[in-house]
Amino acid sequence: MLKIEKLSVGLPAGADRPFAVRNVSLTIPLGTTLCVVGESGSGKSVIGQTIAGLQPHVLRSATSGSVILNDRNLTALTEREWQTVRGCDVGMVFQEPMTALNPLMPVGKQIAEVFRSHGMSCSKAEARDRVHHLLERVGIHDPKRIANSYSFRISGGQRQRVMIAMAVAMKPKVLIADEPTTALDVTTQRQVLDLLGDLQSETGMALVFVTHDFGIVADIADDVAVMQHGELVEYGKRDEILTRPQQAYTRKLLDAVPRLDACRPIAAERQAPVVDIIGLSKRYTISDGFLRQRRIHALDDISFKICKGEVVSLVGESGSGKSTIARCLTRLQSIDGGEIRLDGVNIMSLKGDALKVARRRIQIIFQDPYGSLDPRQRVIDAVAAGPIAHGTSKKQAHAEAADLLGLVGLGRTALDRYPHEFSGGQRQRIGIARALALKPDLLIADEAVSALDVTVQAQVLDLLASLRDQLGLTMLFITHDLRVAGKVSDRIIVLKQGKIVEEDYARTMFSSPREDYTRTLLTTIPGLGTIFNDCTCDPLGNVTARH
Repeated sequence: MLKIEKLSVGLPAGADRPFAVRNVSLTIPLGTTLCVVGESGSGKSVIGQTIAGLQPHVLRSATSGSVILNDRNLTALTEREWQTVRGCDVGMVFQEPMTALNPLMPVGKQIAEVFRSHGMSCSKAEARDRVHHLLERVGIHDPKRIANSYSFRISGGQRQRVMIAMAVAMKPKVLIADEPTTALDVTTQRQVLDLLGDLQSETGMALVFVTHDFGIVADIADDVAVMQHGELVEYGKRDEILTRPQQAYTRKLLDAVPRLDACRPIAAERQAPVVDIIGLSKRYTISDGFLRQRRIHALDDISFKICKGEVVSLVGESGSGKSTIARCLTRLQSIDGGEIRLDGVNIMSLKGDALKVARRRIQIIFQDPYGSLDPRQRVIDAVAAGPIAHGTSKKQAHAEAADLLGLVGLGRTALDRYPHEFSGGQRQRIGIARALALKPDLLIADEAVSALDVTVQAQVLDLLASLRDQLGLTMLFITHDLRVAGKVSDRIIVLKQGKIVEEDYARTMFSSPREDYTRTLLTTIPGLGTIFNDCTCDPLGNVTARH
């Protein structure tokens, strides 16, 4: 088994606390799964990095305690000794495979590197066969094509499968999975979780799964460790933690999970449409990596309306066309057919000053709160930039920006600070304030909470609901999580491969979906029917008794 004994990892001078992890002890028998949960900054990823010997050097020198595997203390290994352990005894799957894979090398060669770096003697043909076998083993149906592809030419789910193939290539005794499903849609997430379960059954490895999603915990965990501010606040068997949590912090995390039975009531009547999308079509020409090109329909005859004061959610798997609709609405890309009418005016035909005015009326909150803010720009300048560009005086724009930052829960102390001084949730609040600064008629939230932990996600969703009630916002909310869509939406539109599969009120859709695809999305949600606070739900969201 893997034993962590009184592990402490210090933080550099000037940090907000002295320890990233403090006095943590855990035991993970081989063949079992430990889920480490907590908010961002709780230290859960540091535990995984320490087990794999991959924590930053500024933390590595400040480590005390021990991580014991095969009677060896991993924290005492030299870098040369780690080369024989990392990969062979301990493997790691990272959260973002796009940045973990080399974009200049076919993924098959990257997997073959694992064999060479661990001294496995085999010919190129044998290595190629091993790579193809590994890709088949992780559920890739065309291993030869994928092996010859670059990481940017394959989907997010395929990239994550490649990362898993690399991590298990040498059959490690322990696999660390650091939030490997956070950015994936629910069906791809389910496939990855099932794959990890199958590999664990085959090899008997221990799985340390770092996550903030209690739905995943309910599905795969044997034991659960709850982290807060670097300390272990609760540790025990999954069913004990989920049904009888002892600590207020654990209950807070469970309460933050969106519930399918908490949908907004159906409005008595709908107001006039703000946006009317009619027959929208968009096609892309893509290359398959072998100098062949093909045309795909990103959007195929899409039509729907968003009425004043209404929140409409677009839901679907990656590649279904959700974000393409957002880019077309904001005129960030052209269309191949159809119309987008804003208060009856087709914005796709506008140019010059008329287009500038229309763009002011549609604003967007981006998915990544880290990448969407200029790191060299003060917060107040970021929020005021839009109004200034549209003719508002700097003095007035700054005054309005200060009011908006207060409205989203950031005080005046935030005005002169820079993005790196804020947490992910605070950065997303800044993004919301920036989008509201131009007083838009339509606010688009493009996966605005998918990268946030569950409690921060709940705070941002509550903020958007509050702003909607205060300001009468009209919103298009894009997400792959039906639980999140149900919490904020009046109506939900389900997309698949560029087409609308189903459109209905959230409450009606959850209780009686008409289409098999919608039913699949609902029943694929991790932990469904296990952790809904004071009640549970069946696969369609109907409330049943607590178990």
